[in-house]
Amino acid sequence: MGEVKTPRQWFLWSIALVYVCAFASIYVQIPGLYGDDGILPVRLQMPKVQRPLLEQLQASPSILWLGPSLGLAPQQVLELICLVGVALALSAVLLWPQRDSLIYLCLWALYLSLYNVGEDFLHSEWDVLLLEAGFLAVLVAPLGLLRRHSSNSFHDSVSFWLTRWLFFRLTFCTGVSKLASGDPAWYDLSALSHHLENQMSPTPLAWYVHLLPDWLLRLEAVVVLQSEIIVPLVTFFAPIRRLRLFGFYIQLFLQLFYILTGNCSLLNLLSIALSFSLLDDEHFVSNTGPKKKKGQEKRPNCGQTLVYCLTLLVEMAVYLFILYTFIALFNIQINWEEKTVSSKTNFTQKKFDAYLEVFQELTLCVGALSFIWEAVSAMLNCLCTRGIVSKLWSLIQWALITAAAASVFALSVVPYTSMAGMRVSKVLPAVRDAYSAVERYQLVGAYGIQHRMISTEGRPEIVLEGSYDGLTWKEMNHMYKPGNVDAVPPIVGPHQPRLERLMWQAAQEGDETSPWFTGLLQRLLQGKPEVVSLLQLDEAQYPFSQKPPIFIKAKLYNYHFTDPAKYKTHLQSWWRRQYKKEFFPVVNLDDPELQKLLEEAGLTEKFPVQPSSDTPVSQVLSLIRGHVKGLSGPLVLTTLLATLVSIWLFKTVFSWLLGGRKPKPASTDHKTRKPKESSETAEKSQAQAPSNKGNKKDPNEKRDSEKSPRKRK
Repeated sequence: MGEVKTPRQWFLWSIALVYVCAFASIYVQIPGLYGDDGILPVRLQMPKVQRPLLEQLQASPSILWLGPSLGLAPQQVLELICLVGVALALSAVLLWPQRDSLIYLCLWALYLSLYNVGEDFLHSEWDVLLLEAGFLAVLVAPLGLLRRHSSNSFHDSVSFWLTRWLFFRLTFCTGVSKLASGDPAWYDLSALSHHLENQMSPTPLAWYVHLLPDWLLRLEAVVVLQSEIIVPLVTFFAPIRRLRLFGFYIQLFLQLFYILTGNCSLLNLLSIALSFSLLDDEHFVSNTGPKKKKGQEKRPNCGQTLVYCLTLLVEMAVYLFILYTFIALFNIQINWEEKTVSSKTNFTQKKFDAYLEVFQELTLCVGALSFIWEAVSAMLNCLCTRGIVSKLWSLIQWALITAAAASVFALSVVPYTSMAGMRVSKVLPAVRDAYSAVERYQLVGAYGIQHRMISTEGRPEIVLEGSYDGLTWKEMNHMYKPGNVDAVPPIVGPHQPRLERLMWQAAQEGDETSPWFTGLLQRLLQGKPEVVSLLQLDEAQYPFSQKPPIFIKAKLYNYHFTDPAKYKTHLQSWWRRQYKKEFFPVVNLDDPELQKLLEEAGLTEKFPVQPSSDTPVSQVLSLIRGHVKGLSGPLVLTTLLATLVSIWLFKTVFSWLLGGRKPKPASTDHKTRKPKESSETAEKSQAQAPSNKGNKKDPNEKRDSEKSPRKRK
């Protein structure tokens, strides 16, 4: 693989942008999720018995434990973490010198602090992926703040290879889990039509896509499986550059499809950031650099022509293999009369599991060989460095980075083999022990293990209802999830509503006794505005804005996208729904069942109310919170991104104006040149003066030379 300077910068820039979105999104939701009146107060996680700080950090690494030393409440510590994270990430987005290893180390440590105390709200797949990608950014970014001049090193390709390995694991495991889990919707290729309405946050475009013909949606499901299983296998580690470019654009279009139909999540942004590992500098130079003229092109010799022909043959073989698997594995047949394409899986789950065992060893071997190739190539480049000192220093850097990369690669084998259909028994015990020792730091993660069966009966959705008398019930609709059938599916991304994600998971899994759910019911019965703002910011849309409900219950519905051709009674609606069952019975604050669940979750413990701190940091945090209060997450993130775009445009225009100024031509006027000429002669005379000190000359000659410098010259 060629130079990776430009893709490396794009990767670091993208990771910084994802950090901006992640920290800002969490900051908006902190009062309702972790505040003193939130669903799961973070103050309850503070140790009741004081422990040594190092021992506490070793058990659960988090900056939260430094709160008492800083004189801040636990909620304020979380807010400080998010604000510092946003500031550092913004600096890395706007200023390339800030894309330094130390900056990314701070960002990773800050997000790890949130993850370890965030409980269920922050334990999603994209949080794990952000921590692993953020740790790789620490290895990929240059360590330029500790030295005056930061330059690219020969080991950059070794550390950057880890991002390609992570991207392969993410994509391949996501595709394999769809079939290894035995999901019947993927085996009969009807998954995409159900996925459009079952995904966490569908967009209005998803409603229109689901109206496409059934044969076309099945064909799109085949394309998704091919893009996530076959394409990564044959293109991600290919030595041929055009094959990697093919894999890059396939994955880019796939992520854009997910974003347009299912909102922009951190998972999509991180996938795009990791996809830059498939590119090299030649791709950017060929698209933006000057083109050679016809006369400047050199004719290739016989050896180059032979290599080109062999490369072309290998490319054609790979493309034909992808086409063959596309047709043979899914029995693609074209009906020319009806102008349709039929497709169905041509294999069973047992056959797929048998193939998966072979793929497991094959992908590990290919990954190891690719890593060795990058490491050896980097070492040879270090040996070609001029100078013994430079060569020795380059080899030391190469050895350290290669050892770190090899360790990360070995650790990633454990979660990679833990996905459905793979075996962990072949992993060395020493590697498993090392993984267990560093698991709390989330250096490597497992992907594809959270695959959920796609419901063919519709989208299960929890609907909360409140009442004052137990007879008349009113629904409490959420801003970011289906409730009212006439409401337009919202555009949420890149904001990540944490409560809605857990509600979506609980509806699919049927878990009504989770601590966060009982805490949610308690706070809604108490009428806490911090929690109510997670559901609705508009008081007109919340029926209990003046007085909290006395009774509350939860129902489970199955939601479907409306189809105007079949259901003409729902022409004005986006959804239609059917009542399924009662999800949670009627309770009030004094209900013994609710009190029992709260006690089991530890949410009834009384903690002393600490007096508000008057430190400058606390006052600044309160001031910022006062300005953000009442604003929605999408609005805050849109404002941040718009500000970034405005600053970037201002920098671009300003640099263009400065770069467009040409130096003024020298004036031809004799008057303007005369002083310059005399000053030049004076400088020459001063320069020659020291050389004349040793020579004895007549004083009259010296006076003449001073009077007429032209004669002396």
